[in-house]
Amino acid sequence: MVWSSLAFLSLSTPLSPGSAPGSGSCELRGHFKLNGMHQDGDVILGGLFEVHFLTVFPDFQQAQTMAFAIDEINRNPNLLPNITLGYHLYDNCVKLAVAFRAATALISVTDQTLHSLDCTGSPPVIGIVGDPGSTHSIAISSVLGLFRVPMVSYFATCSCLSNRHQYPSFFRTIPSDDFQVRAIVQILKRFGWTWVGLVYSDDDYGINAAHAFHQDVQRQFSGCVAFSEMLPRDNNRRDIGRIVRVIRDSTAKVVVAISTEAYLLPLMDEVALRKVTGKQWIASEAWSTSPVFLTQRLLPFLGGTLGIAIRRGEIRGLREFLLRLRPDRDPTNNMVQNFWEEMFECTFSSGGVQGDEKGKMKECTGEEDLGSTDTAYTDMSELRASYNVYKAVYALAHALHDLTQCEEGKGPFKGQSCASLHTLQPWQVSLTLNFTTSFGDHVSFDNNGNALAIYDVMNWQPNVDGSIRVRTVGVVDEATQADHLLTLDEDALFWNFETEKAPRSVCSESCPPGTRKAVRKGQPICCFDCLPCADGEISNATDSIECTACPEEFWSSPEKDHCVPKEVEFLSYEEPLGISLTTASLFGSCFCAGVLAVFARHRNTPVVRANNSELSFLLLLSLKLCFMCVLLFIGQPQLWTCQLRHVAFGISFVLSVSSILVKTMVVVAVFKSSRPEGNSAMKWFGVVQQRGTVLVLTALQVGICTAWLATASPAPYKNTRYINSKIVFECAVGSVLWFATLLGYIGLLAAVSFLLAFLARNLPDNFNEAKFITFSMLIFCAVWITFVPAYISSPGKYSVAVEVFAILASSFGLLVAIFAPKCYIILLHPERNTKKAIMGRATQKKYATENANVSSTLPSSGHRRTHMH
Repeated sequence: MVWSSLAFLSLSTPLSPGSAPGSGSCELRGHFKLNGMHQDGDVILGGLFEVHFLTVFPDFQQAQTMAFAIDEINRNPNLLPNITLGYHLYDNCVKLAVAFRAATALISVTDQTLHSLDCTGSPPVIGIVGDPGSTHSIAISSVLGLFRVPMVSYFATCSCLSNRHQYPSFFRTIPSDDFQVRAIVQILKRFGWTWVGLVYSDDDYGINAAHAFHQDVQRQFSGCVAFSEMLPRDNNRRDIGRIVRVIRDSTAKVVVAISTEAYLLPLMDEVALRKVTGKQWIASEAWSTSPVFLTQRLLPFLGGTLGIAIRRGEIRGLREFLLRLRPDRDPTNNMVQNFWEEMFECTFSSGGVQGDEKGKMKECTGEEDLGSTDTAYTDMSELRASYNVYKAVYALAHALHDLTQCEEGKGPFKGQSCASLHTLQPWQVSLTLNFTTSFGDHVSFDNNGNALAIYDVMNWQPNVDGSIRVRTVGVVDEATQADHLLTLDEDALFWNFETEKAPRSVCSESCPPGTRKAVRKGQPICCFDCLPCADGEISNATDSIECTACPEEFWSSPEKDHCVPKEVEFLSYEEPLGISLTTASLFGSCFCAGVLAVFARHRNTPVVRANNSELSFLLLLSLKLCFMCVLLFIGQPQLWTCQLRHVAFGISFVLSVSSILVKTMVVVAVFKSSRPEGNSAMKWFGVVQQRGTVLVLTALQVGICTAWLATASPAPYKNTRYINSKIVFECAVGSVLWFATLLGYIGLLAAVSFLLAFLARNLPDNFNEAKFITFSMLIFCAVWITFVPAYISSPGKYSVAVEVFAILASSFGLLVAIFAPKCYIILLHPERNTKKAIMGRATQKKYATENANVSSTLPSSGHRRTHMH
């Protein structure tokens, strides 16, 4: 492998060994000026760290953790025995250009590594720990990937770095932003925060995480981003002020901030300046444990912040190692000197330069006591990034150790050879490994170079001195089941709200069961209206997208949250309408029985005998059946009642109407027989003919009913067409044709009876029963003519009630019109119940002859019968 492409070299004419520099040897043209620390060894590991930021203490601890890990490995006889690791660590100064120069310096040859005139040889580092920044790692790894130099970052989380085609040699001991975003969304989902704001840094870390957040927050639990603001690179006050106004004015109570400290500090200063309270902040791992925000000034605004943080670990012996640090006046280790000056506010420059601030400081002796300090440098309670550094170093060490265990002839390289430490190349170092740290954490990398994802959940709580302390309240572990990713101790949470409870952050309140969500036009899906489900539909869950129709025999409850059996409706004996019709039916039946009793008691009186008593008794019996058949229409339909109700109704009414028809014909026949020219009329319409006529007419109806029952029998039917919310339990007629035939036959007989009675209405007063029959048939026909449209237009049980009412009305019409006048004479005016009264008044001379002829037909003694009988 040729490494001269990344070194500043000059190659002259070849000379023999020992020639003066520049006469033919390969030599460096220059060095980068970088802050760093160095330790020699058989194999060198590189490191890139952010040391010079707002405070050097936590970042320098990370650099020292790498030195500690290498020292610990060198003292471990079981890991890389007989091999000493060294390190070259550089400060990237939070600048991409500096970071890139440092990376170039790490993989370039040095004076000691030049072995030939063509500037070839082993590179100075076999692998690099760092860089912590995603943008830096993207740029550096793009170059290192060309040479397959392993780069293990402890803090770069951009999901784009998982692309093995672009970054084939990049690994990391921190979860990628993909899982970080999923972890944040798990917290939002836990508390039902569907309406959130987002601010993110204008770098690869923030932009890629924001893109993933927009996708996951909607895909995982239908959340929405109320606003999304990018923090300016140049910390422009006007832009930051605008962003703070957006945060303050938004209805979203929760603000997710995915950013590094450098971008976020100006925003938080503006938040404090404008006193923006009442917001729940969600911190990404880049600032969730940052000490620069844990101040008393920011507590009213950032107290209660929830964040995810890198998994905390324990490193035994690290504190003692850190306290043993002493400054070295070697200029190549200027990183330690800068740290020492910052820690003790002194300077190693004697006297300083005039006007320089260092000239006003005391001179550092190098003997200052680190144990007397209380800073993040010696704080072992929050080893997060440092613990990732520790794991990264051990990952490279285990990879090198695996190479040393290779057996010649069984190696992974060409010709099954093994790698040699003297000619070891970075591409030969494989990080396909699996080991466990002293803390008990399992370390391995997947196919994309990502470590096992696990985060601690942090809560910012007030400290005794008014500052903020960060407390671990849960964990998000990708290794667990999907529905148990987040474990949270909610009782340990501090909420910075007056209610001391988790805030509500929704664009629209959840739709309760019984309603469905209707998204407002032109607004995010989280902004919706709750519309009640339609009748017959339910939603039994919160925030239902649509309502579900109930099964056919069920209906929605009043709350529309569950289905209930539909109310079964039929004409019942218990309801007022049923009671009324039943009462009318029984009354009519009793009325018939009473009239029948009156006629039976006075059967030998002229009024009863003169009006064909046999037909009268038959008519009363049939009317009683008409009244009684009404009871078959009331109550829950059953097969036998459905079959019997129309049969009984049809036959009893035909029997009634045919009796009236024959009765009318008898009246006409008697009148004609009373005339001299009509003496033979009654001969052809005697008692046998009357009975036969009624029997034949009724038999026809019996035949119709029999055919109906045999071909399309009525049956109980649960009808849901009339009223959707109810089941109308009714009797299906089976065949409308047969039902119409039954009614039509009754109508035909009624029409003929009405016509005959109407034509006989002008008979002498003696025979005025024809008038009563005319009136009764007029009522009958009027009732059944109005029945048809009323029956068709009446829904459910009311159609049955209409039919019952028609039966009762027509039955009462016949009963009253025909029998009331006779009962009136029999009961109230018995003096008119005589043969003389029936034969007519003597003053009616016009009809004297006719009356004499008629009187001859009346009985002259108790044992004689007239033709009318």
